[in-house]
Amino acid sequence: MNSIAKLTLIGFLTSFSFAQEPAKPKVEEKKEVVKEVKKETQEVTVLMSTSLGDIHIQLDSKFAPVTVENFLKYVDAKHYEGSIFHRVIDGFMIQGGGFKMDSGNFKKSKTRPSIKNESESTPANKIGTIAMARTSDPNSATNQFFINVADNDALNYPNNGGGYATFGKVVKGMEVVNKIKAVETGTRSNGMRNVPVETITIKSISRVKAK
Repeated sequence: MNSIAKLTLIGFLTSFSFAQEPAKPKVEEKKEVVKEVKKETQEVTVLMSTSLGDIHIQLDSKFAPVTVENFLKYVDAKHYEGSIFHRVIDGFMIQGGGFKMDSGNFKKSKTRPSIKNESESTPANKIGTIAMARTSDPNSATNQFFINVADNDALNYPNNGGGYATFGKVVKGMEVVNKIKAVETGTRSNGMRNVPVETITIKSISRVKAK
């Protein structure tokens, strides 16, 4: 896909949106505290179960702490259960998390407050990375995300009004991502384009317990 085509697709992406203070430990409890800190700093992996298969995504709190915290709040609240991939563009990305189907119609999900854009410090939008969708306002990301199916350098900071913040990467199930990117798409009566003809449902997204 050439750069002009990708810039056009980015327009579609933006138009539809894409601490607890620890107590001072006692000396005799030092070893246990260290274990807890180590546990908390381990990166979280989530399992995204879809109607086309499972995708494992390792989150990146080192470079995107605000974004990961926001995403996990939606995950823990089971917000994504029954949501759909509503925009699929082979050679670009697959986007979901913001809508559910209600009697054949799109129903927009309620969201938490928007978060700041961390794209200045996050890794590049490479194949297999997951990033937040937003509007033209760089600090407008809420619940929608997309998985890159190409190396989308045009989405990196500072391009397109501040770039798009990646917050993890697919570590297992890329074949499922490739299935999704290849589905037939069309335009709905409400004007939304690149919508899968057959609905692709996100059954759930949940944390994977560390072994």
